[in-house]
Amino acid sequence: MDNALKSELIQYLRQFATEDRWQRINDVIDNRTRYLSVILEDIYQPHNASAVLRSCDCFGIQDVHIVENKNEFSPNQGITIGADKWISLHSYNQPDKNNTEHCYRQLKEEGYQIIATTPHENDVTIDEVSLDQKTALVFGAELTGLSDDALEHADGYAKIPMVGFSESFNISVSAALCLYDLSTRLRKNRDDWGLDPSEKLDLQFDWLKKSVRAPEKLINRYMSEEKDE
Repeated sequence: MDNALKSELIQYLRQFATEDRWQRINDVIDNRTRYLSVILEDIYQPHNASAVLRSCDCFGIQDVHIVENKNEFSPNQGITIGADKWISLHSYNQPDKNNTEHCYRQLKEEGYQIIATTPHENDVTIDEVSLDQKTALVFGAELTGLSDDALEHADGYAKIPMVGFSESFNISVSAALCLYDLSTRLRKNRDDWGLDPSEKLDLQFDWLKKSVRAPEKLINRYMSEEKDE
C-alpha cells in the first residue's frame, strides 16, 4: 500500500476514534525511536518477558527482536497490559538455524552496533556505551545468560554497576535500567533519534486500526466506495 492511500485511510479511520485517542497516538509516535532496539535471546519466563516489553513501550523503544533457539517466547498479557500491541516484535525462530546469528547479521546490515548486557573482560558500564551509531542491547535468560554465539559476535559489552551482595539484577530490572540511561542520553545528545515521516505514517495507520472496531470492514467499505465513484 502506497503512502498516499495510507494517508487517505488514516483520515477515514480517524472519524471512528475519539479525538483523545488520535492525540495520544501522535504524542506517543513523536517519542518513538528506532535508534535503540532490544534483542531478547531465549527468554522463556513469562513474567520477565512481559516486563521487558512493557519497559520498551514506556521508554519509547519501537523494535524488539525475539530470538528463539531453545525456548519459546511467551509473554504474560496480564503483565504487558497491552504494551506488546504498540511495539514491533520481530521473531527469529527458524528450526535448525542459528537464529542469534541471523538476528545479529540483519541488524548489523541496518547499521546497528550489538551490545551484550553482561559482565565481560572488555566491558564498560551502561552509562559509557557510545551512542554514535544505532544500538541494539542484547539480554539473555536469567539462569543461563547469553549464548556463546551472542557473546562472540557482539560489538561490545555493558554492565550495570552494583555494590551489594547480589551478583545481578533480574532481566526485567536490568532492561529497565539500561533503557532509562540510554534513552535519556539519546534524547539529550542527538537530534536524529526520532522516526522519519514514512515510519510515523505506518504507525499511525497500524495503531488506528488497533483503536477502532472492525477496522478491516471499515477499510473494505472505504475501498468499495472509492471504487464505485
